[in-house]
Amino acid sequence: VQLQASGGGSVQAGGSLRLSCAASGGTFSTLVMAWFRQAPGKDREFVAAINWSGRSTTVAESLKGRFTISRDNAKNTMSLQMNSLKSEDTAVYYCAADRTSYYTSVPTKYEYWGRGTQVTVSS
Repeated sequence: VQLQASGGGSVQAGGSLRLSCAASGGTFSTLVMAWFRQAPGKDREFVAAINWSGRSTTVAESLKGRFTISRDNAKNTMSLQMNSLKSEDTAVYYCAADRTSYYTSVPTKYEYWGRGTQVTVSS
């Protein structure tokens, strides 16, 4: 499975961005998907995850109300809508996938990773 994240960029605080993750090389509709992020000098941090059907999602507690995860199995894509962005959201955002039944916030549980897309929020 190959994953390609896109949609990152530079935005002012309070703005919005929508990240996308395109998957290929596997049966997308069977994959649990997730977003992680990593800021300079920090560990990789869980952002959000979604089950295979899209009916079950979870978002990191600190991001609830601002970030929304979704997927389109017909297009083999997953998205992360980020609103009311803050400077502390600045990081490289990675999409991840795994052939398991349940999502998790633990990055080592995901087998497939995309290269990441940079999000920079200026205050």
